[in-house]
Amino acid sequence: MPIAPASGALYEHAVAVCAGRIAAVGPSAELALRFAPRERLTRPHHIVLPGFVNAHTRAGRTLLRGRPARAAPPGAGASSAAASWVSADLVRDGARLAIAEMLRAGITCFGSRDLYPEEVARVASAARMRAAIGLPVEEHPNEWADGLTGHLAKAERLWDEYRSDAWVSLHFAPESAHGLSDATLAHIRMVADELDARIVMPVHETLEETRASLARHGMRPLERLHSLGLLRPGFTAVYLSVLADTELELLARTGISGVACPQASARRGLGFCRLSELAERGVAIGLGTGSPTAAFALDVLAEARMATLLASAAAGARDALPAERALELATLGGATALGLKSVAGSLEPGKVADLITIDVASLGCQPDCSPAQTVVFGASRERVSDVWINGVARVAQGRLLAYDEEELLELARGWDERLSGAAPHSATARRGAA
Repeated sequence: MPIAPASGALYEHAVAVCAGRIAAVGPSAELALRFAPRERLTRPHHIVLPGFVNAHTRAGRTLLRGRPARAAPPGAGASSAAASWVSADLVRDGARLAIAEMLRAGITCFGSRDLYPEEVARVASAARMRAAIGLPVEEHPNEWADGLTGHLAKAERLWDEYRSDAWVSLHFAPESAHGLSDATLAHIRMVADELDARIVMPVHETLEETRASLARHGMRPLERLHSLGLLRPGFTAVYLSVLADTELELLARTGISGVACPQASARRGLGFCRLSELAERGVAIGLGTGSPTAAFALDVLAEARMATLLASAAAGARDALPAERALELATLGGATALGLKSVAGSLEPGKVADLITIDVASLGCQPDCSPAQTVVFGASRERVSDVWINGVARVAQGRLLAYDEEELLELARGWDERLSGAAPHSATARRGAA
């Protein structure tokens, strides 16, 4: 299923890979005559797809899953916010765990917005995982930087460091429009223009945000951003859970991209992005998992399934968002939202060889007469058998090659004990208790 230039399934086809890029896609017999490969892999009961793209997450918070959103860490005051958990060490180790989990789920590219973005960038680059890292921009001091000047100074240093990195791209990631003045938003736009950088930020995430914008600025968030000149190609709006009809047209007219996080939004009771209506208007939309503290799993295939179900429920009609379209959102849509459309997201000659195979030889995937529906409704992330990034195997027949899973499990257990303030338990005792 190449996703582009045409959707749908191609039977008895193959992909030829050379020097980390896709050289050709075509009938297996034809490619066998054209190429003399050093290595030939056959997956007879599988579907080949471009790798999934997790267009928005917070990889550095993976180790905080299952903890109360505003709980205080051991020894801290009761009023401490969730951010007080976060440290450079926690972000770095959380990113390692997140990347391993995403690879095992068939995710070959992700976008993340974290405090200590340099830690996520370093982990992604070392792991040779394609990543679009958000540079936080806030007016108030936080654990990473002291006010707007401090944020922009750190962003500039990181921009210089990763300017030529093969794996990491950077963009500006303001927390939200509501917390920033017009002057700050205009300044971010100016700096982004100078660097030719993308801007990715939550917009219309909650009803409360929209009401607050009306009360403070006399405009809804999208209207305000448009008046400040931010809504244009190169801008990506995340969530878009509260949209009016007129805003659907505004999104289409301005050429921006969007990212929906169906499971995180549903769990937080935020509403649902009107994906099928945006898709009908030609708005480029990707799928993200949001923060692991909300949706828990870093699973874009599950997001695609949830998106189709919520779209049908909202429209009162079956397949309001068809499975083929959901897979496009999970791959090429996410790549577009991260500014990587020319590089990844589809099986087209010249693009990087970020590929996955899904094993459909199971009872839950039979009969597989509709491959897209088989993947979206019948398969799960456990059915991802192989993952390649730049043509290099990262998961082989269900086995993670990039990391030692036992080592990561021990790392997670250590952080659990550290954050809980509990006495150490043996792994055996912990498994028995579970």
